[in-house]
Amino acid sequence: MRVKGGFTTQRRHKKVLSMTKGQWGTRSKLFRRANEAMMKSYWYAYRDRRVRRREFRRLWITRINAGTRMHDMSYSRFMHGLKLANVNLDRKALAHLAVRDEVAFGAVVQLAKDALAN
Repeated sequence: MRVKGGFTTQRRHKKVLSMTKGQWGTRSKLFRRANEAMMKSYWYAYRDRRVRRREFRRLWITRINAGTRMHDMSYSRFMHGLKLANVNLDRKALAHLAVRDEVAFGAVVQLAKDALAN
């Protein structure tokens, strides 16, 4: 006599089907298709957690670049100047300053300019 799983299999199937509830068509109705959809969604979630970090970094660089251009400087020269001036602000903080506090960002740009001049 073979073992079919019974309650354990039902519980597993029910769990997968409940996870894929919002999916379209058979992806939310049939266990096998739902299981495929669920595994794919986990892979997308894993991948996109890393992509999100990339996209935020791109956004911050764009904002910093826009801010530095307003002070007649390029992004790359600005970052090099900060490194020479030993200013250890990350891109997230710099982007926040560029968007929210123009005066403080101007002071940081001036620091970078002074470090490049020396």
